[in-house]
Amino acid sequence: MSERYDGRPVPREVLLRTVEAFARLGSLRAAARELGLDKNAVAKRLRRAAEQGISTPEQQIATLHGINPEHDLTHPVPAPLVLKGTSTLYDADGKPRMQWVKTRVDQEMVEAAMRAAVEAMAEDIPRAEPVPSPSHVNEKLCNCYVITDFHLGALSWKEETGADWDLKIAERALVRWFEQAIAQSPNAETAVFAQLSDLMHADGIEALTPASKNLLDVDSRFAKVVRTVIRVLRQVIDMMLAKHRRLHIIMADANHDPVSQIWLREWFGVLYENEPRVTVDRSPSPYNAFEFGNVALYFHHGHKRKVSNVAEVFVAQFREMFGRTKYAYAHTGHLHSIDVKENNLMVVEQHRTLAAPDAYAARGGWQSGRDAQCITYHTEYGEVSRVRVSADMLK
Repeated sequence: MSERYDGRPVPREVLLRTVEAFARLGSLRAAARELGLDKNAVAKRLRRAAEQGISTPEQQIATLHGINPEHDLTHPVPAPLVLKGTSTLYDADGKPRMQWVKTRVDQEMVEAAMRAAVEAMAEDIPRAEPVPSPSHVNEKLCNCYVITDFHLGALSWKEETGADWDLKIAERALVRWFEQAIAQSPNAETAVFAQLSDLMHADGIEALTPASKNLLDVDSRFAKVVRTVIRVLRQVIDMMLAKHRRLHIIMADANHDPVSQIWLREWFGVLYENEPRVTVDRSPSPYNAFEFGNVALYFHHGHKRKVSNVAEVFVAQFREMFGRTKYAYAHTGHLHSIDVKENNLMVVEQHRTLAAPDAYAARGGWQSGRDAQCITYHTEYGEVSRVRVSADMLK
């Protein structure tokens, strides 16, 4: 049972119990689980304990938050920052005269806050109404709709890049692609929506890639892009449910929109929780898998592992699935071009994108065809057919 004090000072014995739990279990997450708190509350209690001079074998947690009087660290660093380093200038008598404090963001606290916000908002999401199930399907078939690097919110000017691309063009193209891919594919009972990420061009207010801080050409405000993404995904999911009895959704991790993929997984997981025909893979891992009879399907954006070396990761991470199945296929994106390699473990395929190149790609000379595919697998025989719909067919 959790102990909460609603603004009152936390008793010293409670701080001692918190410090003991953290020292014994070795992590904020484990201590929080045992105490019935979230990680932020445990971190605050550890800081309070350090301020009161409570000694612990894990005194470094206090130092992490800028408190260690022995080394002249007496001012706590405000959450969600933690101490990165200090430089102290001492006078001839050994007394500190000036101190430079460097901080960094506590990623665990940021992640915990973000997940808490998502869970809170998800409570008020109207659940999707069930879509009527199709009556005539082939239970031995699975259609895998692979969409990657769609870059909703990107801006491309035809005179500079060879093709126009903006938010309206992208939304219309995705809906039309699904209309044609669904119409041309067989009436499979099962479908996989393999959204291999970089679905959104930017991941927030700043028009920059999250890790490399590369400048991006964006078409619209981020809030408008978010609304468009949710609207278009709900539309194409309903289209797939009208064709298939079962739908499995994958929203992979990637480099352009890693945070957005987190809230997409969580929100759509809640949105369709009352629809028994829909399952959403909510794993934060950059590697995903789906088992269909004798077929193992693997998915990765391609930003961590390449076509040449991703197979061994899939086998290691999904060892039991690989052992149960006869056929194995992996799908990646990221580089916007076709690359297929077959090794002793599986066939690994890198997919094109439907999106137009941005100025960075066009100036760099990275040109490739634009299409996406729906690949059909048989529960006993592996891949049996595929439908390829190009960007030119969507005009």
